[in-house]
Amino acid sequence: MASFTKISEDETPSIIVHSDHKIAKINDNIYGGFTEHMGRCIYGGIYDPGNPLSDEHGFRKDVIEAMKDLNVPVVRYPGGNFVATYHWLDGVGPKEQRPKRPELAWLGIESNEFGTDEFMKWCEVVGTDPYLCLNFGTGTLDEALGWLEYCNSTQDTYYANLRRKNGREEPYNVKYWALGNECWGPWQVAQLTKEDYAKKAYQWAKALKLLDPTITLILCGETGYSSWDYYVLKECVKWDVHGLGGDRTRSLIDMHSIHIYTADKEHLPNATAPRAAERAIQMTSALIDLARIENGVPETVPKQTICFDEWNVWDPIRAPGEQGAEEKYTLSDALAVSVFLNAFIRQAKDMGMANIAQSVNVISPLMTSKTGILKQTIWWPLLLFSKYMRGHSVAVNVKSPEYEGRTNPKWIRGTIETPFLDVCAARCEDGWVGLAVANVSEDRGFEVEVKGVAEGGVKVYTVGGESVHVVNTESEEKVGIKESEWDGKGKFTFGKHSFTLLRWKV
Repeated sequence: MASFTKISEDETPSIIVHSDHKIAKINDNIYGGFTEHMGRCIYGGIYDPGNPLSDEHGFRKDVIEAMKDLNVPVVRYPGGNFVATYHWLDGVGPKEQRPKRPELAWLGIESNEFGTDEFMKWCEVVGTDPYLCLNFGTGTLDEALGWLEYCNSTQDTYYANLRRKNGREEPYNVKYWALGNECWGPWQVAQLTKEDYAKKAYQWAKALKLLDPTITLILCGETGYSSWDYYVLKECVKWDVHGLGGDRTRSLIDMHSIHIYTADKEHLPNATAPRAAERAIQMTSALIDLARIENGVPETVPKQTICFDEWNVWDPIRAPGEQGAEEKYTLSDALAVSVFLNAFIRQAKDMGMANIAQSVNVISPLMTSKTGILKQTIWWPLLLFSKYMRGHSVAVNVKSPEYEGRTNPKWIRGTIETPFLDVCAARCEDGWVGLAVANVSEDRGFEVEVKGVAEGGVKVYTVGGESVHVVNTESEEKVGIKESEWDGKGKFTFGKHSFTLLRWKV
C-alpha cells in the first residue's frame, strides 16, 4: 500500500518506507506466465523439436532457463481465445494419431502435437504449476470432468486409466482451473450473455468440485469494472455447502479473473495506463465484497481473490493477434510494465494470481529465433520484481509531482492518481527490503529524500535507456539492468524515464 501526496514541480519529492509495517502477504503467483496455442508461443516458442537448442522432449532449453530465472510459479494453458474450440482429447495419446483441426480463434490449423501431457512435462522441467482453462465455447461439462479426471484422479476409472495408458501413472494434481476465457467477448466462439454464463459456471463448478473438492476454481470476469463482473459475481459467489459434501469452510468459486491490456502511442499516456489496472483491482475487490454481503457469505469463508490472468502492454493494431502478436517493446512499455507490477504489490491483499500475456514470442518479454533468444525491454523490470519483490508488501508514503495530461483510458483521470514517481515496497522473508520506483517523466530526473533505508549499503538496480523509444534487438541490447551501490545517506536521484530498485537489509 502506498499513500500519495501531490506536490508542485518546484518542491522536493520524498519517499518514506515503513519496512516494519507489513500490509499483506505477496502471493508468489502474481509472477505467473501464460502459454496459448497462438502464433509462435507453443510451436517455435516453448516447443521446437529438431532445433539444436531443444532437449530430448523438443522443449527449448533457453526458454526453460529464462523461465527458471524468473522463478515462474504457475503457467496458464492452453488459452486464451484458443480454448473455446479446443478439445483436450485431441491432444493426448500417440502423436501420429492426433487429429489436425481448424483453429478458429487465430485462424490457423492446430496439429495437436503438443497437448496436455507435453504441457505437464514442460511444467515439471520448468518447475512451475499448471493452470488449465476449460472450454466454455464448444466444450461440454462431461468433457471438462473427463479432463479433470485425467489430470487428477487416482481411481480405477476410464480417464485416469487413459492417462496411465499414455504413460503417466501418478496424477498431475492440477490445482487451478478456469471456468472459461473471455466468454463475454464478441470475438469468442459461442459468446455467452452474463446470465447464461453465470448459470453455466455455477453448474460446472458444483460438478467439478464434487469430482475433486481440492481444486481452485476461477470465475471468468471481464475488466473488473463492468456489469458482467457485477452480475456473475452476484450469481456465483455464494455459500453452497450441498455441492461440497457439507464443507462449510469454502465456496464453489475461489478466484475471479480479469483482463486488461494497455497501450498508447504517446509515452506518458502509455506509461500511466496501468493505473487503470490498479483501479480495476480495487473495484473488483469491492464487487466481491458486495456479492458476499448480498448473498450472506459468512466471514469465516475466505474471501475470493483476483486472478489477473492476462495483462501486458499490447496494441492489436501494431501487433495483430491473427499475425502472431509479436510486439516490439520500447523502454516506455518497460515503464508501463513496472507500473503494472507496482500495482500488484500495492494491492497484494486482493491478488491471488497474475499471468503476463504471454510467456514467449506472443506479446512477450522473450522472443526466440532459430539460433537464440532475445530479452525485450519489458523482461528486465519483470526479472527484478520476480527475483526481489516477494514476501510482504509494506507501507510507503510518496510525495511527488503528478502527470496531469491525457490518459488512456480517459476515466483514469479523476478516479486514481498518476504520479511521476510510481512506487511500491516489499519486505522479503530473509529481511531484505525492496523499493521499486518507476520515474515515468520523459525529461526530468527527480532528486528525492528517501527515508527508511539502511545507511551503509544499498544495492541499486536501474533499467533505463537513451530515450523512451529505444528497443532491444538481436544485434543490440539497448535496455538492460545497471547495478551500483548507494550509501543510503541524503537524497537519491531517480533518472528520467527509468525504473529503479533499491534493496537493503534491515
